[in-house]
Amino acid sequence: MEKTDQILYEAEKGVAVITLNRPEAANAQTPALLDDLDAAFTRAADDEDVRVIVLRANGRHFSAGHDLKGGNWPAPEKITLEWIYAAENRRYLEYTLRWRNLPKPTIAAVQGKCIAAGLMLCWPCDLIVAAENAEFSDPVVHMGIGGVEYHGHTWELGARKAKEILFTGRALTAGEAERIGMVNRVVPLDDLDAATMELAGQIAEMPPFGLRQAKRAVNQTQDVQGFYAAIQSVFDIHQTGHGNALSVSGYPILMRLDGMKERLKGR
Repeated sequence: MEKTDQILYEAEKGVAVITLNRPEAANAQTPALLDDLDAAFTRAADDEDVRVIVLRANGRHFSAGHDLKGGNWPAPEKITLEWIYAAENRRYLEYTLRWRNLPKPTIAAVQGKCIAAGLMLCWPCDLIVAAENAEFSDPVVHMGIGGVEYHGHTWELGARKAKEILFTGRALTAGEAERIGMVNRVVPLDDLDAATMELAGQIAEMPPFGLRQAKRAVNQTQDVQGFYAAIQSVFDIHQTGHGNALSVSGYPILMRLDGMKERLKGR
């Protein structure tokens, strides 16, 4: 197993396994983690021996979202909306859209909390296997923002469920996520890795070109229905939340942990 600071990568029997490796921080995302994750996805996509890509996480939680403690972003002395837009466009929009359109099937294995930007890691994957204790939430309305940057909510949850989750900030259980079609399978926590690898192994036996064509067919159908245009336009709307924060308090409001720590108690 090869290790970078925050990402593990291994490949065997046609399956590449990429592991988020910040368990001490509930796999909160730093810029370095996202850069390493993008590099790992690219490596797996370029490896002719890899047919399926699995994204998993070490520790009790899949991901607590963006690391909100500050100090992780190399920022200019004066933070402007232009700077925020450029930084987020690269790591939160370009990366996620690229991961969604990788030419190989991807599977996310999710346990524990998957909060806000954690959704931006599992939603671009083709399939999601969830442990029974998995919870999915996007509580950033508390921060005056309408949802995370990769705004797949309507597509993943349906319009009314998306509004409920955003308006209330409550978490969606694994069972609920499976019933609405956001999650493919729910399994006991102890079986999560084995069940995910079994599914990946089944898919790896399929012809690679057929898998690629099937994935393109589904993704392009969503795009014709407006997915890609919606993701782009809602990202622009998202930036108005940052603009408001800048005008009100010079941006630190976005770094508040109020209301977020409660969701990670006992991690």
